[in-house]
Amino acid sequence: MERLSLSARELLDAAVESLGGTQRPGQIAMAEAVSKALAEERHLAVQAGTGTGKSLAYLVPSIRHAQANDTTVIVSTATLALQRQLVERDLPRLVEALDPLLPRTPTFAILKGRSNYVCLNKIGVLDGTGDGQEALVDEEDVSWLGRHVKRVHEWAEETETGDRDDLEPGVPDKAWRHVSVTANECLGATRCPHGAECFAEAARVRAGEADIVVTNHALLAIDALSGASILPEHSAVIIDEAHELDGRVTSVATNEISPHALRLAARRAGKLGENRRRDTLEELIDDFAAVLDTESPGRWETISDPTRAAFVAVQDELRRTGEAIARAPEGEATKDPETAAERENLRNHLGELYTSFDRILSVFDEDDPAKHFDVVWLARSASSSPESASVSVAPLSVSALLRDNLFGEKTVVLTSATLAVGGNFRAMAAAWGLPDGTWDSLDAGTPFDPRRSGILYTAKHLPPPGRDGISDGTLDEMAELITAAGGRTLGLFSSRRAAQEAADALRTRLPFDILVQGDDTIGALVNKFAAGENVCLFGTLSLWQGVDVPGRSLSHVMIDRIPFPRPDDPLLQARSRAADAAGRSGFMDVSATHAALLLAQGAGRLLRSTTDRGVVSVLDSRLVTKRYGSFLRASLPDFWETTDPGVVRGALRRLVAQPAEKSSAESSAE
Repeated sequence: MERLSLSARELLDAAVESLGGTQRPGQIAMAEAVSKALAEERHLAVQAGTGTGKSLAYLVPSIRHAQANDTTVIVSTATLALQRQLVERDLPRLVEALDPLLPRTPTFAILKGRSNYVCLNKIGVLDGTGDGQEALVDEEDVSWLGRHVKRVHEWAEETETGDRDDLEPGVPDKAWRHVSVTANECLGATRCPHGAECFAEAARVRAGEADIVVTNHALLAIDALSGASILPEHSAVIIDEAHELDGRVTSVATNEISPHALRLAARRAGKLGENRRRDTLEELIDDFAAVLDTESPGRWETISDPTRAAFVAVQDELRRTGEAIARAPEGEATKDPETAAERENLRNHLGELYTSFDRILSVFDEDDPAKHFDVVWLARSASSSPESASVSVAPLSVSALLRDNLFGEKTVVLTSATLAVGGNFRAMAAAWGLPDGTWDSLDAGTPFDPRRSGILYTAKHLPPPGRDGISDGTLDEMAELITAAGGRTLGLFSSRRAAQEAADALRTRLPFDILVQGDDTIGALVNKFAAGENVCLFGTLSLWQGVDVPGRSLSHVMIDRIPFPRPDDPLLQARSRAADAAGRSGFMDVSATHAALLLAQGAGRLLRSTTDRGVVSVLDSRLVTKRYGSFLRASLPDFWETTDPGVVRGALRRLVAQPAEKSSAESSAE
């Protein structure tokens, strides 16, 4: 254990001074709370609003803890943007600032899932044998795919990381899938012909030697839930963007099967010489697809005999095909290592499919405990083809999984700008499964003064939103607000269709450019929006959480309706029913909490610097007319509130008339 003469507070002060920053009370309070949590091994939930400087507030005590205890601290994020910010900006600058004050130079590394790194063995199969994964794409795509694969192959010979994010320009997802493997498809370093050169393994080695390892929620979940040692040994975990943890863990714990995925597996078996097994499997997949075509989309609480029989038949044939694939010709590993590698890869994949069938069928087994913990549903894409159907199984709740596999093993700090749903941390703590009596909380606040800088306007005079598109009255309201704001509007909509409908209608009525999500990449659209003071940007979910535009370009956040989840979402529907059955309110536990988090994230787009001023308009009267409205408003920043359209339009016009403040906008990097 290293002896450190400086406290976390003293190190933070030195870092802030070295980086040319200013003291922030919320940042100091958070750093001291994180340091105490790590020392006392108690979990901590911290709400730290925009401008608090929360990255430094957890990185400084984490580095100190890692060096003092000769351990590693994991920092997990939900978005690639924050991951890049930490690794490319925050940590390098912090290392330089703290290096003279610590016993040794702080170290950090980034670790992603295997599919983010190019697989040298997969490239070898494609390039060396030509039997390749070309079997998995349509003929007309082969030359298109080949060009991308060739470029990745050339890049793999010169890159030091093999990390997809270091490949510029990038390649489409469809192409990348053919040069990478998932964790379940990987042969393992000791069995792979290219194990000694593996980029993913090299990244793991680097991570095992670092004080701080930056990763993502998905990899954290796999490490915690699978029992496999994906991440290096560590004593503590910092979870940033913790409001996303439940959803990301649920995604990792979800299995899905579809006729399309099964057919790809069958074709791969045929390419390895198992034609009889391929033909049998494809016949059973035909039956499987036909049965799904007779079922209605949505949650399955029972399973019909024909459907069960079709599932069991495919599952049994997956097992037989896997056994056949495992019987490699004598000497294949030596004579043809690439084919041997594909054989092992496919065997693992067939096992994964088999397990998915097993998990789904167990839900309908009266004697199996999984019946009470998993939810099964059928979904279809916009296509009416039977091939478009998929059956998924997901946990009813991830709280027990996290309680047993994460919070029971490590000290965990969870932080985000939005955690106090309805004014407290109880809803999030329950969703995470934080054990009672083991955790503390802190609201670190924000350096902004929301009541002086922002207005929350609710259009109380409008009728509640319906299902028949945007009403004429709501479009009139939008036009008047955007006109008063001089453009400068980020429109957050409940659906892509609503965003497009509003843009089409308003483009003929307003003199401002209206950009719509889908017209270009999110990054390009945000840059265009930020560059002009009279531009509007309309979009859906990724804009609710991913836009950081300080200054006059964003003076008005317009929300079309309260973002309740879809009422036909099978998993959320099941969770709501479970809450009702337990004597709680399913609506408040699930739908209102979901809406509160998104509203808080959306409203948080407004104030990104201390000089920002503006309005959040909610064009859904239910925010003030329904009883749950007070719960939702309590989750938002403490804006000054009004329901008077004349007052808010006047405020927007005054903002437009004011000259820009000369003080520099502080970065909102959290």
